[in-house]
Amino acid sequence: MVGMVRTMDMSAGTYPQDLIDRFVSIVGTANALTAEADVSPYLTEGRGLYHGATPLVVKPGSTAEVSALLKLASETGTSVVPASGRTGLVGGHVPRDGGRDIVLSLERMNRVREVDPVANVMVVDGGCVLADVHKAADAVERMFPLSLGSEGSCRIGGNLATNAGGTAVLAYGNMRQLCLGLEVVLPTGEVWDGLRRLKKDNSGYDLRDLFIGSEGTLGVITGAVLKLFPRPLGHQVAFAGLKSTEDALALFDKASTLCGTALTGFELMPRIGIEFTTRHMPGVRDPLDTVHPWYALIDISTSDSAETAETMVAALLEQGFEAGLIENAVIASSVAQQKAIWHMRESMSDAQKPEGGSIKHDVSVPVSRVPAFMHEADAAVMAAVPGARICAFGHLGDGNIHYNISQPVGADKAAFIARWREVNAIVHAIVKAHGGSISAEHGVGQLKRDELIATRPAIETELMNRIKQAFDPAGILNPGKVIG
Repeated sequence: MVGMVRTMDMSAGTYPQDLIDRFVSIVGTANALTAEADVSPYLTEGRGLYHGATPLVVKPGSTAEVSALLKLASETGTSVVPASGRTGLVGGHVPRDGGRDIVLSLERMNRVREVDPVANVMVVDGGCVLADVHKAADAVERMFPLSLGSEGSCRIGGNLATNAGGTAVLAYGNMRQLCLGLEVVLPTGEVWDGLRRLKKDNSGYDLRDLFIGSEGTLGVITGAVLKLFPRPLGHQVAFAGLKSTEDALALFDKASTLCGTALTGFELMPRIGIEFTTRHMPGVRDPLDTVHPWYALIDISTSDSAETAETMVAALLEQGFEAGLIENAVIASSVAQQKAIWHMRESMSDAQKPEGGSIKHDVSVPVSRVPAFMHEADAAVMAAVPGARICAFGHLGDGNIHYNISQPVGADKAAFIARWREVNAIVHAIVKAHGGSISAEHGVGQLKRDELIATRPAIETELMNRIKQAFDPAGILNPGKVIG
């Protein structure tokens, strides 16, 4: 094995053909990609910020094959980048340039292994598509609450590796709260079978929580035990026009008090976001016939009946009008209208693309500080980039704001995007001043790695480095991401 390492042409970023052949033999030639056209979809991310290169994409079909691949990689010093649904936005699934990494795709490991509606759990492969999890849960009158705009293509392993949140965190939590157990292949090829279904297990360190959110740097998640929930009997969506983010926060407070755990979503959107979506997204229209600076999407789910959900929404809107917090509002009159309102919200990020360059931030601050953060960030960004169009929206209920900035009208896109780091520094400094996080649900990847290392206390980065060294002593798994 040592001789094999010495034959690698690392300066050229390539591996010898005999080593490539050994990896291919594990999965079979039909499940290995080497042609440029075939590997190209694995070499970038949705915003086009990162582009890499690879001599090989392997698509294992079992945990045993993943184990064999990583064992060979560890023995030969071959770096490996795990790929799930490749919907991430921070470059975490993109290999480095120079062809120094092979890509390990979980797309063939896409089975729902078992569904147990009595215990409210489901066991799935790491490559199972989120939409297929939803279908399997629905078939037994259960629900898996993680909801993302990319649910038709994102996969559970990636959702777990990034600790995805989505639109239902307010009621159900993020992936860390939605997972009971994991099956993980370590960089050495060893397999940890932690597919436990226990809600109570205080026996030692919680290894599961180390892998969730580790972005493929500590191990490859090949299986998971997911929590299921009874399907709500009542569901209603309301859409309200508001004067300010302060009014939105006050309305959220009323919603939390009145609705309790039935409040499953409370989304904040600006007027410019509505304009972008109605302008560029087919079939999207403004639910209100009046224009407002801000909007709230309110989602309520009840366990007893549709009537309860209707009554709760009507009572909340009545309180909001009486308190002067709501200027106008509508309650969805059908399931189709509920979906249409949510589609508008979920399309908001994509609707920015036709408007030119967009500098994006996935941040969180304490819920009560959202208005102050928004005012301070708006002022600082506009001072730095006059004419910038700020489209800040997100999950007000958990303080996660997608603080996105579209280029000024007529500006040069490349020149605007070149200021990404500068604008990030401005926004993130304000986030930090409010006790927030620079990464709420998209992860760190390549995009925020250096900033994470620079801004975290030294002891935190040291502990993370120790964990990385313990799990991946050869440093082969997803190098250059999260911590180094």
